Amino acid sequence: MKIAVIGMGYVGLVTGACLADMGHSVTGVEKDEGKVELLSRGEPTIYEVGLPELLERNLDRSLTFTTDLQEAVRGAEIVFITVGTPQSEDGSADMTYVTRAAEEIAPAVTGYKVIVNKSTMPVGSTRLVERIIRERAGGEEFDVVSNPEFLREGTAVRDFMHPDRIVIGTDSQRAAGVMTELYRPLNAPLLITDPASAEMIKYASNAFLATKVSFINAIANICEAVNADVKEVALGMGYDRRIGFEFLRSGPGFGGSCFPKDCRALIEIARRSGYNFYLLEGVMQVNREQMELMVRKAEGMLGDLKGRRIAAWGLAFKAGTDDIRESPAVEIVRMLMERGAEVVAYDPRAMGNARRALPLLECADNPLEAARGADLLMILTDWEEFKFADFRAVGEAMREKKILDTRNCLEPISVRRLGFDYQGVGR
Repeated sequence: MKIAVIGMGYVGLVTGACLADMGHSVTGVEKDEGKVELLSRGEPTIYEVGLPELLERNLDRSLTFTTDLQEAVRGAEIVFITVGTPQSEDGSADMTYVTRAAEEIAPAVTGYKVIVNKSTMPVGSTRLVERIIRERAGGEEFDVVSNPEFLREGTAVRDFMHPDRIVIGTDSQRAAGVMTELYRPLNAPLLITDPASAEMIKYASNAFLATKVSFINAIANICEAVNADVKEVALGMGYDRRIGFEFLRSGPGFGGSCFPKDCRALIEIARRSGYNFYLLEGVMQVNREQMELMVRKAEGMLGDLKGRRIAAWGLAFKAGTDDIRESPAVEIVRMLMERGAEVVAYDPRAMGNARRALPLLECADNPLEAARGADLLMILTDWEEFKFADFRAVGEAMREKKILDTRNCLEPISVRRLGFDYQGVGR
């Protein structure tokens, strides 16, 4: 099929590259000419495992990039909208980019097309986009469907190619048939439902996963108080098939471009519908407090943080990505610096983005250099290289041998044998 993907951010770029690899003819649309030039040379504008290989394999064969939205739409059977839906001041999703994309798509609708809302959008967005296009499309036939993404940064390519399920929200049999054919090669469970339910599935899924994270973090804090080990507790819980092991890892809180934004948006959707979502508000409160708790733990290990040197390993909101949006690591570093600590950070992928967010942040070329002369090492992102670092050399480089492992990456017994004062979360 001939496909246009509008917006080359995380979702759009991965979606376009994967669809091209499935054999479809894909045109990626991006207004930033610099990005188009980079992508046309096969240079990804984000870090995502497997993405460079997809670009190299499909460029000039089934994948091209352009700044010309209307030309791309005119030649497409299916048009994906993957532009940003940033958070407004009240927590709701800002639909400015979506409505602008719909307005630009409308004049190029010539012959039947399926317009796909792929970005995370609030309930009612399918109808909104349909109304905008219908007012401007001059009577041409089209359908708008909701097809929410469930991609995790760091494993987005694998998630697209091996999805747990594909959700299609539409009232049109014709559009359902087109979308079914599009995704047939993936051989995944396909749920066809009404647009509002499809839109709600994405928010409900992310809110539930965020709830699991905040729940296990609350349990971790109780574990510390009663001298239990949250890793053992999570293991015992996870074997229950009704609960499962996923998202039961305690840490400094959740972040990224999805969970915080989608939870706030769902709280606002509920509020506008006359319902107070106290449960989800509590999830967000626990998440905020968890980051503050990590700073208090550092103060408990060092006392006054003013003038103390702290090595921060990790800045990305999770391993496998260079994304620092709503990163607990960045927020914790910010709070440490506000309390007068001298922070030296290292992250294998996210330091460039972090420097833009924290211009005064000192960064090191490698983990050992970050730890040199430090009074405390804080592990803030669970990159694999941190788990297998030479902690004997790290200990020799530090001024004081103290580790605060906010991701529970390390085995406490092993590092304590090397003379470290070690603290994890809920251990």
